Amino acid sequence: MSASEDSARREQGTAFMPKFDSHGLITAVAVEHATGALLMLAHMNAEALGKTLETGFAYFYSRSRGRLWMKGESSGHVLKIVEIRVDCDQDALELRVEAAGPACHTLAPSCFYRRITDEGALERIAD
Repeated sequence: MSASEDSARREQGTAFMPKFDSHGLITAVAVEHATGALLMLAHMNAEALGKTLETGFAYFYSRSRGRLWMKGESSGHVLKIVEIRVDCDQDALELRVEAAGPACHTLAPSCFYRRITDEGALERIAD
């Protein structure tokens, strides 16, 4: 199959063909299904994606720890998968989830709890 045929199949077809980067990772964003709120961004390798599809709970690959982890494995704040969406060229995933508690390890509801002010400082966003 030529590169253009592969690209057309990935972008227009019905086959799930995740496009992992040179490190074997794909970007995944977790979004609260009921509200559309952006919860977190992480990365998945093939094993994490497989475990997520198999169990219905979000698994990721930790680049800093070099290992697979299940979101909420120690806190209990798991992300239950409702639906997984894939972008046009299948190199990013949107995990539509039901969150069992705060998504961020800081206990903020979302990892995106600060914004950049006009002065270039960080300001906490009210929950």
